Amino acid sequence: MIEIKTEELTYEGFAPFGTFYSMTEPQGYSLNGEIHKFFPDRISESYGTRVGFSPILVKKPEEMIIKQVEYHTTTPEMILPLNDDMIIHVAPASAGVPVTNLTKAFLVPKGVMVKINTAIWHLAPLPANEDELQAMIILPECTYSNDCTVVSLAEEEQFQIV
Repeated sequence: MIEIKTEELTYEGFAPFGTFYSMTEPQGYSLNGEIHKFFPDRISESYGTRVGFSPILVKKPEEMIIKQVEYHTTTPEMILPLNDDMIIHVAPASAGVPVTNLTKAFLVPKGVMVKINTAIWHLAPLPANEDELQAMIILPECTYSNDCTVVSLAEEEQFQIV
């Protein structure tokens, strides 16, 4: 079985798959008022339809063995971990054929929103520490039913995140 070591989330390492920004520890230029600092447009996306904000709860497995992956052909996916750091796995777009040998796994700190680019292989985020991860998934409404290709991996394609 392929073993994939979780990496620290860096802009250089994650750039081929998307981008990210800390929503709980914002940095950079802000618009300031008497009692507020506003950090505009740190991650932006244009969806041609209504946007769904969907909570997801993911239990921590004994072993992080990945048996399925998915991608979306027309939209990026945004994920914000709420109660724990999360582990995500991503692999390059590959015309519908999984390339698990090119998969990377990243540790995303709680409060850091990631944007996974269109057609990038991924699946549900995983909790790093807690028994159950609470996260927010942001996608165009009904993407899960009209633009989500899920592929079950052959045994030799499956991988374990360590």
